[in-house]
Amino acid sequence: MTDTIHRLVEQYGLIAVFLGCVAEGESAAILGGFFAHQHVFIVWQTVLAAFLGAFAGDTFFFFLGHSFAEHRWVRRLRKRPGFSHAYQSVRTHPNIFVLSNRYIYGMRLVGGIASGLSGIPIWRFIALNALSSLVWALLFSTIGYVFGLGAEQIIGRSLLLHQRLLIALGIGVAVIVVAVFIGHRVARRERAREGD
Repeated sequence: MTDTIHRLVEQYGLIAVFLGCVAEGESAAILGGFFAHQHVFIVWQTVLAAFLGAFAGDTFFFFLGHSFAEHRWVRRLRKRPGFSHAYQSVRTHPNIFVLSNRYIYGMRLVGGIASGLSGIPIWRFIALNALSSLVWALLFSTIGYVFGLGAEQIIGRSLLLHQRLLIALGIGVAVIVVAVFIGHRVARRERAREGD
């Protein structure tokens, strides 16, 4: 069983990091960094997968807002909590917003749509998004790598690789559960604020 999990992580793990980083992907990038420390992935490949996922996700949502403003999916996303705040922020401070949007949990999706609707030139968005995605991927992959160093100090090197893999997967699931919980609380608070 553990050998199968190990093989699956080795074969498809970087794809999972990429896909996880397309959406709200901090936990995917951190987990990728942890696996890089465990020598399951190569560090630069982990950073590249996280960068490409983050860049592709934000660019996709930008073009969705830019080219399909009246599509029913975009109209539905414009009703999500935080959209009006994101749209106002990107209109007043477009460069700062594009560079910092991915660091605000729960805002990446609506932030991409808002950026697309705001009239930012495509070339500027792509350049700022690439820079922000690269810094983000380096930061969160490094956090995962450093966490791997710390975990190794705490639990020791004596654990087998597959045992450390299972611990990492458990930590990843816990991080996702906490992130979803926090995201729901932030969204509920934002809906209440917009309802006032």
